Amino acid sequence: MSTNQNTATYILDQLSSLSPDVRVRKMFGEYAFYYHDKVVALICDDTMYLKITSLGKDLLAGEYEEGNPYPKSKPHIKISEEVLNNRELLSQLIKLTYNNLPIKK
Repeated sequence: MSTNQNTATYILDQLSSLSPDVRVRKMFGEYAFYYHDKVVALICDDTMYLKITSLGKDLLAGEYEEGNPYPKSKPHIKISEEVLNNRELLSQLIKLTYNNLPIKK
């Protein structure tokens, strides 16, 4: 099952405060979210999955579920509807994740 484009558009709109540094790219029927040209999240089957960082987990205060966006992937933070609907929190999560991901070699 692939992600509906409306889902990606909605999430991109929720992150509009991060424009123009946030963008989305369709990949194999699903979507990758980039912040400053680094993948920070995926949308698979209409669910947003954020790369796991210690600060992201701390910000959510343990109130999150882990999931795999696709088979054999690393676990990600499965973003709840409550977080998706909170523009400020979602934007903060994206920035924290970006700042805490390793630098590409």
